[in-house]
Amino acid sequence: MNLTQRYFGHLKTITSHKLMVGKLCFKCGLYYQGFMHDWSKYSFEEFFSGVKYFQGYRSPISAEKEAIGYSKAFMHHHGRNKHHWEYWCDMVLKEDKVHVFPMPDNYVIESVLDRIAASKIYKKQDYNVNYPYEFFMKSHEITLMNSDTKEKISKLLLYLKENGEEKALKYYSELYRQFKKNGHFEI
Repeated sequence: MNLTQRYFGHLKTITSHKLMVGKLCFKCGLYYQGFMHDWSKYSFEEFFSGVKYFQGYRSPISAEKEAIGYSKAFMHHHGRNKHHWEYWCDMVLKEDKVHVFPMPDNYVIESVLDRIAASKIYKKQDYNVNYPYEFFMKSHEITLMNSDTKEKISKLLLYLKENGEEKALKYYSELYRQFKKNGHFEI
């Protein structure tokens, strides 16, 4: 694939993803988050790394990690986007360890919607409502994610798997209304 193909392929992928997450967020009432979702992907740090490692069937971040052992784009992205669990990790110097903080519930919902959209973008015609849950479960045990956040994401993705997207989006919308009223939701 030449540079022009990678450039426009990556641009199309991230824009399609951003629009899809935005649409899902709007269906759940997360208007601001839907609009603001993933703007950092258009930054120099993330965009040109994405072009360089673009393949079209998976995140360029994976290819960058394989090529050089880490991903500057990954670190940039997750440090600026609150719907990623990595954003909620911090080194506490006094204790010399990493603390993982719970993700606020509005970002838990956005994280779930992000996973649904990413699954649709990369799986294309092979996507089904089981995939976001199954993909999450493959890696959830090795992450430093806060246990409450992990449990909520797992339950919301399982709800999608068991009930389908239309019913899940209505449920997520109800949970977001709970969050706006109480500052959290109960599953």
